[in-house]
Amino acid sequence: MGNIAIKIENISKTYAGSLMPAVDDISLEVGAGSKFGLLGPNGAGKTTTISILTGLLNYDSGNVYIKGMELEKGYKKIRPLIGLVPQEIALYETLSARENLRFIAEMYGIRGRHMRTRVDECLDVLGLGHNGHKQIRKYSGGMKRRVNLAAGILHKPEILILDEPTAGVDVQSRTLILDFLNELNKQGTTIIYTSHYLEEAESLCNEVVIIDYGKVIIQGNTSEIINSKAEYTDLESVFLQLTGRKLRD
Repeated sequence: MGNIAIKIENISKTYAGSLMPAVDDISLEVGAGSKFGLLGPNGAGKTTTISILTGLLNYDSGNVYIKGMELEKGYKKIRPLIGLVPQEIALYETLSARENLRFIAEMYGIRGRHMRTRVDECLDVLGLGHNGHKQIRKYSGGMKRRVNLAAGILHKPEILILDEPTAGVDVQSRTLILDFLNELNKQGTTIIYTSHYLEEAESLCNEVVIIDYGKVIIQGNTSEIINSKAEYTDLESVFLQLTGRKLRD
């Protein structure tokens, strides 16, 4: 498993009170150092899968391995290897960006001069250095998204999981975030990325999996999937062919 960052074997999860599984016998592999797109319509099981990978949610059956370690047995060693950028803005509105990041850094055991330096590095690289003193409530949507991303990378994780990290942001913030993720990946970080922006996922991700109704319906190299059938012209056309045009509100 040396070149595999994440291996999921036959994972299933049904929420209490639900008749249908949110995740239904899913198996997939994420190569170390890859940019992996986890795609699917609303309710397909993406967020449940992410919650399982990060240890936030128990699963009913199957196995999960992170860097060759079984998730349930090795969680204490695995947790520092993973960074999560959630879809929700997970920040204190009345604290400044710098105060938020320092608080989060302390939770990771990053303290003192190292903590101050690391917080400033993350703010600067995401274009927030000159606004680090401002309260989060005074930030634009794009700025909040960038602080959210900074919070996920403070501890320099080997695997970074991002759930809709560019939702509702301006073009400039989206471009900065995507450029930053590409640079982070070049440095060796494995990226797991969910998005409803399929053009964005196509340009960023070299591997994708599309899931629907809790099941994997296709997985592989992004370009190879797009080129596998004449009716596929881009990732969006693949997505619509496989999941249909029915609304998933």
